[in-house]
Amino acid sequence: ARTITSGATKYNFFINKVLLSLVIINKANIINVIEVTLMSSLYDALTKKEKEMIRITSYKKETTIFHEDDFCDVICIILEGTIDILSYSFSGKEIVYNNLKEGDVFGNNLIFSDKPYFRGNVISKEKTKLAIIHKNTLIKLLKENESFLIEYLRIQSNFGKSLNARIKLLGLDNAEDRFMYHMYLNKGSITFKNITSLSQTLGLARETLSRLISRLIKENIIIRNKNNIKLVK
Repeated sequence: ARTITSGATKYNFFINKVLLSLVIINKANIINVIEVTLMSSLYDALTKKEKEMIRITSYKKETTIFHEDDFCDVICIILEGTIDILSYSFSGKEIVYNNLKEGDVFGNNLIFSDKPYFRGNVISKEKTKLAIIHKNTLIKLLKENESFLIEYLRIQSNFGKSLNARIKLLGLDNAEDRFMYHMYLNKGSITFKNITSLSQTLGLARETLSRLISRLIKENIIIRNKNNIKLVK
């Protein structure tokens, strides 16, 4: 029988459970974090002269910027707009691995790898502007601009933390455990575009997530206000 009814208490219970778990992940589950990092000020670390060395390109909505398995010899900084990285299952189902926004960087975890190929199609979801830095230019900037180097290393370090959290999240088989851990990562409050995008973030079926949210609301574990969910104190 369930004895934990407080949102905060249940939250702590699940976090302790998660942190003590041994997580086993297969390759398919971590594709979505291979080539993206979090918000950065990498572009701001460049001097005016250095910005002239890189290419700024704009794309219309629903443009395929890179295809899955394209060779990656650039890193891209999103200056404006949003991007999805997606692929398809063997049955033809679309799988969105990442939703990227202004300030996000991608390609940086592929460009120096042994197999630098994009893991999915990179598609603009609205009018988007990218700063595209080719590999040789990137190496030059890393050598000559210490501020750029430090910011680049910060991004890589943050990516490592993000990757570990993502692996742990996707290693949880139980939908409720996965949802509660996601709440923990976001300090008990999440904002999302819609249920579909949230289900993709969590790697859950939309119907499963909808039923779970409805149950947690009834149990007074969470409260929902349109596209925001918070734990009940």
